[in-house]
Amino acid sequence: MKLNRIKAVLEEKGISQTWLSKKMGKSFSTVNAYVCNRTQPNLTTLLEIAQILSVDMKELISDEKERSAK
Repeated sequence: MKLNRIKAVLEEKGISQTWLSKKMGKSFSTVNAYVCNRTQPNLTTLLEIAQILSVDMKELISDEKERSAK
């Protein structure tokens, strides 16, 4: 079950997990756990990721199709 879209957003933007982990100052394994949905970031971390990736936090949770279908 996918609980976040971090991986999809990284792929859409052509950004690596390594780059994101360096920008966040977190270990690669921590960021990889977020990206692979093994662990979910807290809201503060999710906001930080959204700011780094220049996206709305909603994009990291659901895609536009899911949001418009509701």
